[in-house]
Amino acid sequence: MGIQYIVNESGDPTAVVVPIDEWNRLLEEVQKAEPERDDTIYLLQSETMRKRLLEAKERSGGKTWEEVQDALGI
Repeated sequence: MGIQYIVNESGDPTAVVVPIDEWNRLLEEVQKAEPERDDTIYLLQSETMRKRLLEAKERSGGKTWEEVQDALGI
């Protein structure tokens, strides 16, 4: 599977799905180029992202990866 673009009703791209191997390769490249980069600090600079991260941290009741796989039949 390659990179997939998700578009809205008008055909405008709204999101991208990147295979995990490609994502990890990209992260390695970023870390090589910017070894001092700390994404957590960067994200916490945004009040919106801080709120989302804190809400996600407190969230419960989700599904395990195994439950998701079973639900999807994979």
